[in-house]
Amino acid sequence: MTETTTTSAAPRGRSPEFSLARSALHGLREDLFRDVTAYRPLPEAAADGPWTGLFPARLRPYLRYFPHAVVLFLALLTFVVAGASTDMYTDALVATATGLLAAVPVALTLLRPVLAWWLSLAAAPLLVVWTSDGLYPWSSGSIVGHTAVMMVVAARTRPRTAAWMWVLSALYSVLLGEAMGGLDAGVSGPLLLLSGVAVALVTLVQVNRTTRRQVVQERTVTAVERDRRTLLEERTNIARELHDVVAHHMSVVAIQAEAAPYRVEDPPPELEQAFATIRENAVAALTELRRVLGVVRAADFENSAAPEAPQPTLADLDRLLENVRDAGLTVTRTVTGAVRELPQGVELSAYRIVQEALSNVLRHAPGAAAAVEVSYVLGGLGLRVVNDRPSALAKPSPGAGHGITGMRERVSMLSGEMTAGRTGDGGYEITVFVPVAAAPVPAQREQSDGPGDGTDTAGARPTGADA
Repeated sequence: MTETTTTSAAPRGRSPEFSLARSALHGLREDLFRDVTAYRPLPEAAADGPWTGLFPARLRPYLRYFPHAVVLFLALLTFVVAGASTDMYTDALVATATGLLAAVPVALTLLRPVLAWWLSLAAAPLLVVWTSDGLYPWSSGSIVGHTAVMMVVAARTRPRTAAWMWVLSALYSVLLGEAMGGLDAGVSGPLLLLSGVAVALVTLVQVNRTTRRQVVQERTVTAVERDRRTLLEERTNIARELHDVVAHHMSVVAIQAEAAPYRVEDPPPELEQAFATIRENAVAALTELRRVLGVVRAADFENSAAPEAPQPTLADLDRLLENVRDAGLTVTRTVTGAVRELPQGVELSAYRIVQEALSNVLRHAPGAAAAVEVSYVLGGLGLRVVNDRPSALAKPSPGAGHGITGMRERVSMLSGEMTAGRTGDGGYEITVFVPVAAAPVPAQREQSDGPGDGTDTAGARPTGADA
């Protein structure tokens, strides 16, 4: 049995012209036939516009209604022109009705712009009949009023809507002009030229304003995203470095807890169990730490030549200063106070802060001399990196300028304080203070400690062996 497969011909694709025409008609329906009576009040003007400074301070709060005043002025002008095109002296009522018929659509653009345009177009043949100026298919009132309506609506809508309004107005001119005696004797040409130029100018201004607003918004979003990305990168670096510090100490705790029972002869079972518990908790914490924070090191492990290298401390400042001197920076270092060992996280952050500050001097202040001051005080660690005025002959290197953000993030993590700013002589100064808790006083000292070795034993509490 042979199975017969019938293949139907694929439908032919639509031509580009047909798609373009369908898209255009869809835009016409969306712009001028859907939600014709929608309530769209004219928004107020910005209170801080570039032209507000030209007015007295007492008038500036009212400048937000300036667009409304312009529309009402156009409506009044239309009323006067339409009323003057009739015989005002013989029939004032007809003149008033004619003026209102032409002016109301202009004023209605304040609330319902699309409906106002349709009313202005519908009022055009009535104004031709009621007026006595002899113009067709647009009377003098329609010329002013309809042009004003299209300008206001074009300023409030998209360029496509303005184009459709002009096209339909031209279609009305052709049809009614031919019906009333031909276009040669009418005013369709001048009206379409005047309204086309006016609508085009308004549309260009509106497009330019919208484009500038979008550019400002995009720049603002880009700046925010760039700052956020820089902050996240710096936090990732800090997390990676803290991973090394904390993992080292947790490993030491686990090793010491495992070896402690072997240092005591016949330890009680309770002590062995306590040390075993300490070791298990330390190993569990270390495993969890590596699982959570180890991810941030993955990319660096792939690209780093020595991923297991120890993190730098303040003891490595001499090597850092030699490197920047080789790069051409004149830098000095001053250490005040009693040098002591600080927590590894503080040492690492202090080194990174000095490193970033000196990098900023190389990039943004070429030719300047720098000074690094490290102060060991009772309550913590103080840092000061200052440079003088850069050389006028050297050109600063371009940079994103996010080094200060990273420094502040490190200082904030350590609950410290930081100030950064220009000095009076044109240089730049960065000062940092990081609080460091005082190390606990040891409860016992070895008998070998005495006045002769430079160690103060006056405050030591004697143990049983010492007694």
